[in-house]
Amino acid sequence: MNEETTPAPPVRHWPALDLTGVDFDPVLSELMREGPINRIQLPNGEGWAWLVTRYDDVRLVTNDPRFSRAEVIGRQVTRLAPHFIPQPSAMNFVDKPDHARLRRAVNAAFTARGVERLRANAQKTLEGMVDAMLRDGPPADLIDRVLAPFPITVICELMGVPDADRHTLHTWTQAILSSTQGAAVSEQAKRDMEAYFAKLIAERRGATGEDVTSLLGAAVGRGDITEEEAMALAGPIQIGGEAVTNNTGQMFYILLTRPALFDRLRAEPQLRPQALDELLRYIPHRNAVGLSRIATEDVVIRGVRIRKGEPVYVSYLAANRDPDVFPDPDRIDFERSPNPHVSFGHGPHYCVGNMLARLESELMVNTLLDRIPTLRLSVSEDEVPWRRGALIRGPEALPVTW
Repeated sequence: MNEETTPAPPVRHWPALDLTGVDFDPVLSELMREGPINRIQLPNGEGWAWLVTRYDDVRLVTNDPRFSRAEVIGRQVTRLAPHFIPQPSAMNFVDKPDHARLRRAVNAAFTARGVERLRANAQKTLEGMVDAMLRDGPPADLIDRVLAPFPITVICELMGVPDADRHTLHTWTQAILSSTQGAAVSEQAKRDMEAYFAKLIAERRGATGEDVTSLLGAAVGRGDITEEEAMALAGPIQIGGEAVTNNTGQMFYILLTRPALFDRLRAEPQLRPQALDELLRYIPHRNAVGLSRIATEDVVIRGVRIRKGEPVYVSYLAANRDPDVFPDPDRIDFERSPNPHVSFGHGPHYCVGNMLARLESELMVNTLLDRIPTLRLSVSEDEVPWRRGALIRGPEALPVTW
């Protein structure tokens, strides 16, 4: 593990692909076949970066303090997104021990108890959306009627965002997650969202509420975190909350295009928690890769020397298809056990909202399968439109009938 034995692989160009369906990225497939550690160049930023794809190596890099997120700030690392201005105080770009301090400020909202307190209201909201869709009759767009508005409502409730502001927050999120609207539009949306949360958090200093902005306001009031840190925490949590739309969009696309899987989950509700984990492992959550890290000293992985100062990406998608950990990885197996997927990340930057995402996915799958057992696509699967130029993958619409 620690001896340098292999020369550096060639730098491979990884273009921005508009992939449809749940097809695995063909460039990533090639990279995985070529070896466990590659060098890549993405459409934006400068130079090249290392890419780690094996499950054990992904877990090593994401949990090893020698690979720093904070060191990315101020560097134009090669990347997929055209816009990239990480804030020094954002939780995604902070290392230990500051990362733990920032996370403590919002942890209460994301504990099992904090998430469970949303369940009854979330279920009631969801039932209302399904009632309205059934009342209006088929055909319907499942994304427009349920999969988009439901996660927006839940994350805004968790954040403490007033109902009247929810559409605005959604519009900003879409602009931030787009890679085609241009850097200026995305950066303006990011600034607008930051200013919005700065004002909301300032109004909630000394608050006692359990929502995220109240927790942040109270933490600022106590002097645990700064105003800038609170503002930088709020935005990514709000944005991350909407990723559920894309993930469940892919899940339902799979279930609606493979009716045997749909029928099995409808008939065997006890299998659903395990099936959701398998769908989370299988779906390609994003395009290309997410956020990089910088090596703070020379590190040798699988005989390849990563030098101090060089950027490193991990691919959770590739790790979830590692055949050494997941036998027959390209097959959806609802009985796969164990299933230690890394769809919510690993290490200190493990997704803070993972339990919330699981709750929302569970409620949507249970409610839609139980209440609309004849749910099916109203178009052929190749007519389903997919998001173009997005960092996060998912269907743009999911036309259904019943």
